[in-house]
Amino acid sequence: MTVQKTVLVWITESTWPACVEAARERAPHDDVVLLHVSDDEVAAAAHHAYSGLLGRGHRPDRDPGSRLEELSGAAAADILEAAAHRLGRPCELLDHHGNVEHEVVSAAADADADLLICARDGDRTRPGPHSLGRAGRFVVDHAPCPVLLVWPGDE
Repeated sequence: MTVQKTVLVWITESTWPACVEAARERAPHDDVVLLHVSDDEVAAAAHHAYSGLLGRGHRPDRDPGSRLEELSGAAAADILEAAAHRLGRPCELLDHHGNVEHEVVSAAADADADLLICARDGDRTRPGPHSLGRAGRFVVDHAPCPVLLVWPGDE
């Protein structure tokens, strides 16, 4: 008898196809959770700039930070939907906001994940530590479960 495992797949805009393919191949019978995390720093910076300097005397409905949040939410929903379709079986979809690396590590812990699948996000021409960006490096160092790293574009 096989034990059902939970596999968390970190979905990003540029690497999600490789991660989903890895889940299809390596975890064909396990529960899959697809996670996208939106970094809210850009929207927050636009909001603060508008309200602090540019927004004096302007309407709040013209705040570019709010528009960026809307666009980010729509893009996340589209990516998660495309990833779920590519996975081709039932899965849980999570859309988190905040500090990307902390949200990924926290989601892995909350899901009691047995495996985290993510893609290298750094310089592909430089194997080793440079093949991981800041967020990826943090996740690898702090994930509460084993991590499967895949190369983007290998799907």
